[in-house]
Amino acid sequence: MDAGYNLPGIPSEYLQGVNRRVTGLYQGEAPPNSLDVDPYAKFLYHVRADGTATRYPVGVGRAGRSIRGRATMQFMRAWPGWTPTQNMLRTEPEVYGDFRAGIPGGLRSPLGARALYLFRGGRDTFYRIHGTNDLPSIGNSGSAGCIRLFNQDIIHLYNQITAPMPVLIRSPEESLRVDPENYDRGVELPPTMIAAEELIGPDAEAANRPPDLDALWMGMI
Repeated sequence: MDAGYNLPGIPSEYLQGVNRRVTGLYQGEAPPNSLDVDPYAKFLYHVRADGTATRYPVGVGRAGRSIRGRATMQFMRAWPGWTPTQNMLRTEPEVYGDFRAGIPGGLRSPLGARALYLFRGGRDTFYRIHGTNDLPSIGNSGSAGCIRLFNQDIIHLYNQITAPMPVLIRSPEESLRVDPENYDRGVELPPTMIAAEELIGPDAEAANRPPDLDALWMGMI
């Protein structure tokens, strides 16, 4: 249960092999108390000061493969709303045009249960680490989006960290150097096309139930 929502468990078919959350010794190159994102091996690491890390499987969209190097996770949001960027509207109007007015936070939002917002030099990169209901995307690549985790995993991560926090996004060279075994794992998936009526139509609006953030903050989940 989270913010009044009953999130179903993740079916075992999506948790095979390395596609599951694990904690152990950290072998990467990011500093302690940071996040290390590997868009090529499809993992995100929460690196701790004691030399351990929790590794989360992720799905990676095109935006998630277009940025590398260091950034700062400036702030975090629970059950955030989503609005497509101007670049998304320009490059893929057939996918995002119907959603230009945005989708409020809740079960309909593509950002899922939590979102982490990355900045550089005080400016928003529009790069997000967020939850998703698109379970098959975890461990694979897609045509759109940034870095997405199972909703249960982004909630777990959110509860372990505070903002601001340094973030390292690995380059292909770093990924090959640190984790050659998992480099370029997964497959390229086509975009998930969802009819606008399913998210913003009258029936969807009528059935919508906003997240109970007051209960979330008070621990009354």
